[in-house]
Amino acid sequence: MAAAAGCGSSSISSRCGASEAGRSGTTSFQRRGKASGAAGGGPRLVSIAGTRPSVRNGQLLVSTGLPALDQLLGGGLAVGTLLLIEEDKYNIYSPLLLKYFLAEGIVSGHTLLVASAKENPANILQELPAPLLDDNGKKELEDVRNPKTPEQPDTNMKIAWRYQLQPKMEVGPVSSSRFGHYYDVSKRIPQELLESSKWHGFFHPEHIPSDLKGEACAVSCDYMKLLHFIQSVIYTEGFDGAGPQKKQKNILRIGIQNLGSPLWGDNICCTENCDNHGLTKFLYVLRGLLRSSLSACIITVPAHLVQSKAITTRVRNLSDTVVGLESFIGSERETNPLYKDYHGLIHIRKIPRLNNLTCDESDVKDLAFKLKRKLFTIERLHLPPDLSDTVGRSSKQDLAESAPLLGAGCGMMAAGKKHLDF
Repeated sequence: MAAAAGCGSSSISSRCGASEAGRSGTTSFQRRGKASGAAGGGPRLVSIAGTRPSVRNGQLLVSTGLPALDQLLGGGLAVGTLLLIEEDKYNIYSPLLLKYFLAEGIVSGHTLLVASAKENPANILQELPAPLLDDNGKKELEDVRNPKTPEQPDTNMKIAWRYQLQPKMEVGPVSSSRFGHYYDVSKRIPQELLESSKWHGFFHPEHIPSDLKGEACAVSCDYMKLLHFIQSVIYTEGFDGAGPQKKQKNILRIGIQNLGSPLWGDNICCTENCDNHGLTKFLYVLRGLLRSSLSACIITVPAHLVQSKAITTRVRNLSDTVVGLESFIGSERETNPLYKDYHGLIHIRKIPRLNNLTCDESDVKDLAFKLKRKLFTIERLHLPPDLSDTVGRSSKQDLAESAPLLGAGCGMMAAGKKHLDF
């Protein structure tokens, strides 16, 4: 009875505490915080350097190295997805996007996996652009974007009304942006950054045995070797996410160059045997590996070599994001004065559909890119307006002179001063 009166037991004491709190007007139920050292404590989503969650669907995003491309893709490249880049005809500009992606991984401290059949991965890493990590580099890049000469005063240019209210693409450095970095393509990445980074290379001639080259099964063997290499890196380095990692979590950035080209032993140029194609099977298995791991992948494919539209459709369907580059080199647009300020067009063919029933469609359809001395930019395609003083329509005096002729009939039309333009 004394214990009950004094609320000595634990169960009764909690009731008494609740009754006393109810009399005072406050509640006794408080949210308990888990201890940091306890098992299962801490946040569920561990913060990883160089990533941020999407504001639309909560998916973890990494930067592609180009702020304008991140903006077009909905904030960045989602972890666990595949970005397919359809190369330009002469393969001049598409390697830059892959190098931006790899350089961003080195600066962010991510692990790289580079695969190629054309160049040694070590040589590709040596050609990565240098990052701009200080304010002096950003100011230098702004001067490249907006050069000013003493002869030209700083005045607002009069442009067409339809372009005046258009939102501008983010093509240069923004001081408030902490996601992603900016790079100078005229300089190479410092050697100390390469030495401190962790990367894995897959050079096709070194991984394919000489006795398998030239055989009928060489296509499937090439892709299987690459899949086994990617799978081993994912599971041995702890990127699969199946079990708790003892070390700090990180992102694996996978970059594959010229996949599907004849250098890989692929028959992508053939129109026969479309149902039994090795590239589509490779993409199907690769997407399964990406979905269950902390990794993001960019693949460049020579789409202009594909002769079958069925293969092109299947490759795009097996990719989460598809971006196509169309260069003006070798086309009639190269000499067209309307496109003198650009080097090609960029096409956003597919945007990923993650945790949504429908994908986000970008309102920007006409996009162009240009390569400056230090910067690769993606901008809206703005054709110059017609600033000529002459008007194509007939003047009032010409209309007044031709009015009597039009009313007299067809016979008078032929005898008039002006002939009708059909």
